[in-house]
Amino acid sequence: MMTDQTSPQDFRNDRMGKYSHIKGWGIDINPSNDPTYPIKKRNNAEHEGYVWERPQQQEETVEILQSVERPNITAVYGTARPPSGLSGMIRRLAYQYSESSYGRWLPLVLADRIQVAEGILEDFSKGYIPNIPKEIGMKSDWKYNKKAFFTKLTIGALLVAVAVVAVMSPSADKSEKLS
Repeated sequence: MMTDQTSPQDFRNDRMGKYSHIKGWGIDINPSNDPTYPIKKRNNAEHEGYVWERPQQQEETVEILQSVERPNITAVYGTARPPSGLSGMIRRLAYQYSESSYGRWLPLVLADRIQVAEGILEDFSKGYIPNIPKEIGMKSDWKYNKKAFFTKLTIGALLVAVAVVAVMSPSADKSEKLS
């Protein structure tokens, strides 16, 4: 039984390439049960060239988050934005769980949302004012989906109003210090 606490050893293939224990494995081996028949003409020539050498391992120059299901990292991976900040901390935590777990995917979704806020703050710190309405597609919403446009506009206005009220309202601590 798999839990959220998995390790690469839990995914070792001790069957030496025999996958008949997987329900539905090899279902397309029988040509009479081929879902692409008669559209695709089978000639077995497509199987030639399936033998390929593994690409040379990409050099690790930044932190790479690795799945617990894989004993090694993939041959090629993205390094444009290595994990950093609060979103990076959440991603590191998420990668401790199995890919089949909510403990993995929900924190990754949360980290994506937090990284958007971090990116906006980073833009402001560099003196760049992001064009958020353009980046979230408000022009196309206005043109093609007015309901989504007004929904986004309403939610944005409510968030701004809550933020303004939170900043402008006197808190209990301020009133106690003035007394």
